Amino acid sequence: MPIEGFVEYKRREYCNDIKCPVQVMMNRKAQDPADYNDLRAICQENCLHTTYEFHHWLIEKGYLVVRPESGED
Repeated sequence: MPIEGFVEYKRREYCNDIKCPVQVMMNRKAQDPADYNDLRAICQENCLHTTYEFHHWLIEKGYLVVRPESGED
């Protein structure tokens, strides 16, 4: 659910922005589902980047990570 006045992160925005070599290949292979799915498996199981890098990219781009209050911690 979007928050008024803010934009949500778009799928693979980070990957495209940092020009991840796997993402670059995926962008070129979009017409060939077999090759695309093989590359997607690399992203899912052996990403070249860390959550630390992604988190700091989000901060640099001004993203906020939010969740609704649940009353549980």
